[in-house]
Amino acid sequence: MLDHNPKCPLCKEELSESEQKRSDLRVHHGVPDCSVSLHIFEPCYRLMIRRCMETGTNRFGMCLEDRLKGFADFGCLLEIRDVKFFSDGRSVVDTIGRRRFRVIQHQERDGYNTADIEYLEDVKVEGAAQLELQKLHDCVYELGLVWVNSLKPEQKQRIEGHFGPMPPKDPEIQSSPNGPSWCWWLLAVLPLEGRAQLPFLALTSLKDRLSGLRKVLLFMSHSRHR
Repeated sequence: MLDHNPKCPLCKEELSESEQKRSDLRVHHGVPDCSVSLHIFEPCYRLMIRRCMETGTNRFGMCLEDRLKGFADFGCLLEIRDVKFFSDGRSVVDTIGRRRFRVIQHQERDGYNTADIEYLEDVKVEGAAQLELQKLHDCVYELGLVWVNSLKPEQKQRIEGHFGPMPPKDPEIQSSPNGPSWCWWLLAVLPLEGRAQLPFLALTSLKDRLSGLRKVLLFMSHSRHR
């Protein structure tokens, strides 16, 4: 088994650039612009984290579990912000979501999955479509605020303690390849199963993502008033 050094343990040559850029995948789920704290117990994943740190990439991928294929075709690249190692072998990894990706092909390396990926980016719109998108954006943002403010104080406190407060509106809603950060914050805190979050991650249309969020928020609102 290779150790976590970026050089081959036998010939001491540097690993290829493509090998160092290959994204490592865990069977979990993350969304862009949101913090995720991971508790690592398995030796293969501790090795993976050490390799990410040693090579300087400080990034690895997370995908939702798939019963047939092992993991889903879409995921989120996480950036390591801090790692705490404990004497019993546990590690707590503080990360933040950065880029969405689609899995092209995957392999296994030393007990964990690796993959070749391509990044996803929202398609930008202009003219009348942009004006319509802005109106939809503002409408869904207000619905999100209403839902957050309808939570019980202890629920809201727990959410904000872990994820921070709901982000403000982005000045330019199409400036990020992932769209507005508040959308992903809502997806992270709404009571949705991972499989319900996955389609949002795969979308490259901000309009479709906002429309889906609006449906979820309206359903939550109607359920609350029954």
